[in-house]
Amino acid sequence: MKKTVVATLFLFVTGMAAVAHAGLDDFLSSLNVQAKADLGAFNVKLGAQFGVPVPQVEQILRTVAAPADAFMVLQLSQMAQAKPDTVLQTYKTKKSKGWGVMAKELGIKPGSSEFHALKSGNLSFTGTPGGGASDHSKGKGKGKGRGHNK
Repeated sequence: MKKTVVATLFLFVTGMAAVAHAGLDDFLSSLNVQAKADLGAFNVKLGAQFGVPVPQVEQILRTVAAPADAFMVLQLSQMAQAKPDTVLQTYKTKKSKGWGVMAKELGIKPGSSEFHALKSGNLSFTGTPGGGASDHSKGKGKGKGRGHNK
């Protein structure tokens, strides 16, 4: 009985890892298709989303293996609050190990929401600053029913 439970748990965990990996791979494949369709528009959207001038985006594209890798360099740069050149250096030395290893190398903690988004492929390519991420922080507003003289 114990062996069955352990075997089932093992299959579940390895299956979840495969799904998470497939999520990121699917997202990156989609980016490569978009880039092949219109590289100029891809560069503009990438620059707009990450606040990077198009010539710098083009320079990054010349350095990496695929357009999706340029997105990931800029995404990791944003997540780790590091310069794109720093991420490119990590990319050159660690790209064979995968994006998770590179993220850890850049200081993104494995339990963080950024790391989970990265591993699951829960990223977005919108071409808008911040990638269309919503701000869930608490504001300064008092809200309904709070404060003096309700």
